[in-house]
Amino acid sequence: MAGERATGDGLPAVVVNGARPAPPVPTVPVRPGRPTPLGARFRTGPDGVAGTNFALWAGGAEGVELCLFDEHGRENRARLTELTHGIWHGFVPGVMPGQRYGYRVHGRWDPWTGGRWNPAKLLLDPYARAVDGDFALPPEVYGHVRDWPEQHVADTVRDDRDSAPYVPKGVVVHDDDDWADDRRPKTPWADSVIYELHVRGFTKRHPDVPEELRGTYAGLAHPAAIEHLVRLGVTAVELLPVHQFAHEDHLLRRGLRNYWGYNSIGYFAPHAAYAASGTAGQQVGEFKRMVRALHAAGIEVILDVVYNHTAEAGELGPTLSLKGVDNRGYYRLQPDARRYADYTGCGNTLHVVQPHVLRLITDSLRYWVTEMGVDGFRFDLAAALARSMHDVDMLSPFLAVIAQDPVLRRVKLIAEPWDVGSGGYQVGAFPPLWTEWNDRYRDAVRDFWRHALPDVREMGYRLSGSSDLYAWGGRRPYASVNFVTAHDGFTLRDLVSYDRKHNEANGEGNRDGTDDNRSWNCGAEGETDDGDVRALRRRQLRNLLTTLLLSTGVPMLVAGDEMGRTQRGNNNAYCQDNETGWLDWSLRDDPEWRPLTALASRLIALRHRHPVLRRRSFFSGRAHSADGLRDLAWFTPHGREMTEGDWYAPAATLGMYLSGRDIPGRDEQGAPVLDDSFLAVLHAGADPVDFVLPGPPWAGRYEVVVDTAREEQDRAPAVVHRAGVPVTVPGRSVLLLRVLP
Repeated sequence: MAGERATGDGLPAVVVNGARPAPPVPTVPVRPGRPTPLGARFRTGPDGVAGTNFALWAGGAEGVELCLFDEHGRENRARLTELTHGIWHGFVPGVMPGQRYGYRVHGRWDPWTGGRWNPAKLLLDPYARAVDGDFALPPEVYGHVRDWPEQHVADTVRDDRDSAPYVPKGVVVHDDDDWADDRRPKTPWADSVIYELHVRGFTKRHPDVPEELRGTYAGLAHPAAIEHLVRLGVTAVELLPVHQFAHEDHLLRRGLRNYWGYNSIGYFAPHAAYAASGTAGQQVGEFKRMVRALHAAGIEVILDVVYNHTAEAGELGPTLSLKGVDNRGYYRLQPDARRYADYTGCGNTLHVVQPHVLRLITDSLRYWVTEMGVDGFRFDLAAALARSMHDVDMLSPFLAVIAQDPVLRRVKLIAEPWDVGSGGYQVGAFPPLWTEWNDRYRDAVRDFWRHALPDVREMGYRLSGSSDLYAWGGRRPYASVNFVTAHDGFTLRDLVSYDRKHNEANGEGNRDGTDDNRSWNCGAEGETDDGDVRALRRRQLRNLLTTLLLSTGVPMLVAGDEMGRTQRGNNNAYCQDNETGWLDWSLRDDPEWRPLTALASRLIALRHRHPVLRRRSFFSGRAHSADGLRDLAWFTPHGREMTEGDWYAPAATLGMYLSGRDIPGRDEQGAPVLDDSFLAVLHAGADPVDFVLPGPPWAGRYEVVVDTAREEQDRAPAVVHRAGVPVTVPGRSVLLLRVLP
């Protein structure tokens, strides 16, 4: 072991097996440079000499060394002597794009006051545009002695071993792309259909993508991958984290890796492992080409971003970047400053109230919009970002800065509106600029189709845009991102195939992952040869998919759910970088699952054609004409409008009438928006029900558009019913009918 133990006042007390003195490191000349922009920016100096300006905020540090590495890993250092408003900066002539670099930051080792400076640790630039190498997390990359016998004080013992041979380096990148040839789709929120996917998992098994491109940005940009998205009809892909991330030590010890990527360490760098072209800066260009290809197909790119915490974990975590740059400047600390405030469940929380931390996040967001071409962001555990000092505050600095930023206020912003801290559940509370993942929608739809709701009140709200949550402050129905499944939890197929989680492969004794799945296995746990069970599961999948795509709000699908993807009951596949987590493209041509894909495509196309299914304003529920026809009406199986008592009575059947002639607003030419009217009948009971189709003034006849009781779903059934007569709705099915005169 090598270490220095600090006393409570920060003075060295004990040196244990001190590291041998390192040989002298060559130094390089450095000019004063500029404090802005932060990061490493290649440019030409005032004398015409090309080089790179380096700028690092480390407000509490006593000194900063820039470390440059050649192709053999040899290190040269340049001491940054210029300090402006907490920013250490310098210009190094001759440093060109492709140069690998890092920092060593000097200061007091004093964990009791939050000071964890340790110049033996090479640190990743928080503003690095590209990262070369992987995080393996041997003992040398910890600022403290990781294996100190007394673990309760291990974080106070400084480790003096050099971490440079074991950590990735930042890469200088030349920003020379003006995006002049790019055309952003700019899809309105109300018209959006989001498709959540994993860059690696989406194409890793795709047979039509060249093997060397599978699992990469270039693979997602390949015509074979984009063709599926276009054929399906989605308008945006929401990519699981693509910021550079690290794998947790507990996973590496079990021979696993962080697959999802919710463990960021580089907020400007595209994750290097997803690049087919190289990691010496080539990953930046490859990511941009992917965005361009998706834009050319009319598909927006939304990034799932993790600004609430970093991969450095708590006091016993590694020292990779911010912890060694200025620990108490970047992280929220407890009154006992050795410990971290943890509103994320991941060991630390970024101190977003601090101006330089807020700048880090907003600079990163603007970079991905202006220089990388993305169209929006989904913020992981967004409530943690909205905390002021302790409580969630919808007037917090983070939300205020976003609201006034001329770049960020114009892109799509999606909040995961909760964190794990006290008062962290904030569904429906984010300000008007934001949309939210609506877990109330998820839970209601799951419960309805497993026949676990006591009545249909909750379903009424969720189907019609969740006005109880979002009809305030000028918010619109598209504030609700509706989803039944997400990356976290069961896939859609597993939701109807498993009553309980099966996470044994994660190596945590099946203790990880939620137990609140609200799932129903349809009579058998897991895969089965029982034909009746399999048929019922397929019908339930059609019911869930149809409900999602007919609901008012913004629907979100998870990649592969439209073709029956399974994770074999694993509801927390965050560490399954294998066939469990990758999309199985053989399902696309499987006769059992092909009709599900056809239904998804047909429903999305129906949604695109009919504005009544993607309203920009909430329903009023009032009559807008003399005949008493309302924009939204609810019916019982007897064909009469529901009363207040009906909403509170036990029921498994709900009829929803959407009027296409009472849609608020006008089209781009200023004309009224008119559409067909529809009646959707959702029946979650096991037995068939006779449903009387409402007569005049609601309709004269009805044409069946979707019947989920049917296996084949490539076209409408072409069946017409007279109004005022009962139709038999099979058990557990959805009937969507178009109103005819």
